[in-house]
Parts: sequence; C-alpha cells; structure tokens
Amino acid sequence: MMAGLLVTPEWFNSDMELSGLAREVKELGELDTTTLTDDELSELMVELHQLRSALEAQHARVARAWDARRAWSADGARSGASWMATRTRACKGDYGSLLRLASKTRLMPQVDAAWEAGEITRDHVRRLAAASNPRTYTSFARDEAWLVHQARTLTFAEFCQAIDYWLLAADPDGAADDHDQRVDRRRVSLDQTLGGMYSGSILLDPVRGSIVATELRRLEQQLFEADWADAKQRFGRDPSTFELARTPDQRRADALVEMARRSATAQPGASTKPLFTLLLGADSFRHLSELADGTVIPPNALRDWLDDADLEALLFDALGQRAIKVSRARSFTGAVRRVIEVRDRSCQHRYCDTRAAQCQADHITPWSEGGLTSQDNGQLLCGHHNRLRNRERKPRDDPD
Repeated sequence: MMAGLLVTPEWFNSDMELSGLAREVKELGELDTTTLTDDELSELMVELHQLRSALEAQHARVARAWDARRAWSADGARSGASWMATRTRACKGDYGSLLRLASKTRLMPQVDAAWEAGEITRDHVRRLAAASNPRTYTSFARDEAWLVHQARTLTFAEFCQAIDYWLLAADPDGAADDHDQRVDRRRVSLDQTLGGMYSGSILLDPVRGSIVATELRRLEQQLFEADWADAKQRFGRDPSTFELARTPDQRRADALVEMARRSATAQPGASTKPLFTLLLGADSFRHLSELADGTVIPPNALRDWLDDADLEALLFDALGQRAIKVSRARSFTGAVRRVIEVRDRSCQHRYCDTRAAQCQADHITPWSEGGLTSQDNGQLLCGHHNRLRNRERKPRDDPD
C-alpha cells in the first residue's frame, strides 16, 4: 500500500541524500489516513515503528563518528551532548544517553546490525548494553546472537525477563550483589507538611515491594467494587469510571489507611506469610525464579523469608502439562486453579500481559458445552479478554 512513499532500512546504504528523506517524511504528513483500512493503518504503524528504529540506529552510528572526531570542540563546547542541546534545543541527557549507547554498540556487532535493520528498538539496545559489563563480557560475546533473537521474537516484557534470567546464569554473584544493594536502599518517608497534610515516598526491593503492592492492590479493588456498586445504584445503570466517588489515587490512599487500621487491630505477632512455590518435574520451570508479578529475582532474595513463609510444591510432567484433577464444578478453585496460575503466569491473550493475580481462570471448551473444569481445559484470561471471548462466542441472536 505504501510502495514508493516510505523509505526502507536499505536507504542507509544508498547514495540518497537527506533532502530525499525529508521529502518522504513530508509526503507521509500529507497522507490522508481516513482512506486507509484498519489493516492498512495497523501495518503502517508497524512499518513506521521499524523505520524509526532504523533511523535511530543510523543517528547513533553518525553520532559515534562525530563524537570520536570531537567535531563539537571547535565551538568551545565541553561535550557533544552540550553542543547538541544548544543547537537542537533537545534534552542534554537524551543526547548523552545516545552517545553512550552508540559507544557501546560498537562492541556489539549483532546488536548494532539488528538495530540498523529496524528489528529491535533503542530500548532493546539499552537493556542489552546494560547486560554487557566487565563481568559478563565473555558470556555476552558468546550469547549475543541468542540475546538478539530474544529481542526480535519476544514482547518487550518477555525480553526483559529473558535478559534478567540470562544475567542470573552469566553473573550470579553480580545478581546477588545487586539484590543486596536494593535491599540496603529500602526506605519509607512520611512527613507532615505545614498545612497538616502528610507527604512521603516509598522505595522497596522487589520482594518487599511485591508484598506491599499486592495487598494494596487487593484492598483498592475492594474499594473500587464498593464505589462501582454505589454509583450503579445511584444512576440505575453501569457507571463510567469518572462517575465513581473516588479517583484511583484516592482509593489507593484509603487502601493504605485501611492496611494501617487492620495492622493496629491485629493480634500480636499475627502476620500473613509469603507463599513460595517449588516447581518439580518440568524442565521448562527448571530455572524459574520470579515473583508473582514476573520480576526475576536471584535465589538469595528469598533467604530472609524462608523461616517465616508458607511453602507449596507442584509436580508437573516433563512438558509441564500434567492434569492434577478433573471436576464437573462450575469454577476453577483450589489446586486446579493454582496449577493454571503457575503454568500460565499471565493472561493468555496475544496482546495482553496482565499477571495471574489479576486474571480469571476460563474454560477453553465452555462448561455449558460439556467442558471439564480441568487443568487441560483451563487458561488464564484477564477480565477484559474473558468478557471479550464470551461475547465473541455467544450467538448473535442470544437475547442475553
């Protein structure tokens, strides 16, 4: 659809002048998007994304040569970033980041090539560059092709998780040290302002942060449901989120107060223990070490919690698909639901990464059509995609 309008990544190896690129961009600005179908508009979005990445890679390549030659020094600038910030009115830090990234990609040829082809983005390159350090240099050179493949084929969240797992294997001591440093940096501040309000901030390591965030999210959801029910009763219809009595920030604030109230009235010494799940049998889980929200953690992160935690063990077969229980029950509960949560870990819709704690267990073959409440017939879907799936499979003449 766009043949002859957009440049392709091969432009960077041709003799085409920058004025030609400027003309192409101008022509794109004159494109009437209302004449495109949804599929054409979607393809254009993907194509522009790839072209932007390819252009950023060439920008970095030119910046690397420009900075190495110190072409900016003749004007008395102290650095290339300072010169560019003055000439382009851009953020100095952004150009400093680009120049540092350009310097690192010189030592990562396969990363550089994938970036120039528009196959990965600047964010991918930034994560890859951070993974290549003096302790991992040899391992990175060995595994660079595999890491680039992960960047090309996985979603960005999955790619970041793959990088974190790679670092656990390539630099276990460094990963453990990084976690210990995160723990040491934990802090909470809460101070009263002149007006009598309280203002503060929280910085927690992944494990402690997950404990606090999970409970805060659970209480906030309860408050949301209460606000929704109240608004529905007042309006006599499903309300919009803007019609609820509290904003999300206000609900989180009230949920934090509720956490404090419940703590004050709890029995001395009573606490909710964290749950650690030990996965056995399946090779696909052999190196799994992450929190329920997907954050990868080194094994030593659990050290301080083992004496006061609940432990469970789940046994899978070699493929991680062993059905523990089959039932005619309407809903997924107990061990069956837990196995599905551990196996799927997030919403199974292609365009969603909602984690298990915020998902529902759904029958692949509907229960009303004889589908069993079993591990093999269950999958995690977030509320939105569960409702969407039910709407899509409901007959058009179904009055409900």
